[in-house]
Amino acid sequence: MGSNATGICAGRVVIVTGAGRGLGRAHALAFAAEGAKVVVNDLGVGLDGQPGPDGPAAQVVAEIRAAGGEALAHGGDIATTEGAGSLIAAALDAYGRLDTLVNNAGFLRDRMLVNLDEDDWDAVLRVHLKGHFLPLKHAAAHWRAEAKAGRTPAARVVNTSSGAGLLGSVGQGNYSAAKAGVIGLTLVSAAEMGRYGVQVNAVAPAARTRMTERTFAETMAAPAAGAFDAMAPENVSPLVVWLGSAASAGVTGRVFEAEAGRITVMEGWRPGPTADKGARWSPAEAGEAAAKLLAASETPLPVYGAS
Repeated sequence: MGSNATGICAGRVVIVTGAGRGLGRAHALAFAAEGAKVVVNDLGVGLDGQPGPDGPAAQVVAEIRAAGGEALAHGGDIATTEGAGSLIAAALDAYGRLDTLVNNAGFLRDRMLVNLDEDDWDAVLRVHLKGHFLPLKHAAAHWRAEAKAGRTPAARVVNTSSGAGLLGSVGQGNYSAAKAGVIGLTLVSAAEMGRYGVQVNAVAPAARTRMTERTFAETMAAPAAGAFDAMAPENVSPLVVWLGSAASAGVTGRVFEAEAGRITVMEGWRPGPTADKGARWSPAEAGEAAAKLLAASETPLPVYGAS
């Protein structure tokens, strides 16, 4: 990897949250390889959200700089107003602009619903959903001000959802709810911010990371030497880089699944079979109508992990 003055992100300033490891690290390196200046945010915490002893963001910055790129580390908690604000300010103070925000930070606290503590619910919703909202809010405020000042940006936001947010995942009620919320936030922010030159999309990646290695330990093993590593996080990054570049002009409010060598446009909720009586149903009538509609509808895809 080297800094690429002619890459598709040359001259762009990109923030990646949760970029110390896994998907975020892969994204940060890929953006730098395409010429971007990268702000590498990572709190340096374990899978349970507790602070760790190392500084992974600094290590990623060192990798980028060693390859001739430009990057800086940010260790703030992006699920706080202060941390999210300082993240946006760090990019503007260092590089004088902000072009792309990649919201990626997260961790897991998996439990079946009846065993899921309130603290485990709050912690996962906080980092995945609030941790998307606050950086997006601060970045969007900056871009709106730029547009109103006559400097409409070609701004990009890439949010990170999951198949769990699209279909659900047994044992991950908190994570699935948060990732479904990310999709809702993506749709609303895309609609609200388009007039200011901001495009907002989401990816639902599948890759081998610290977060997934326990869940998919048997099916996500590393490949033999020289073989295509289908579950490498680096496989997801090219799509994220394109969505974060000016080359993705006109693409907004969309959700993509990215895994191995496959990219899929996900098509969300839309009206299916319907019946209209033109008046109020009785419960028995409503049930009869619903049964007929269900018989004419498509069978839902199964929840991950459902037997």
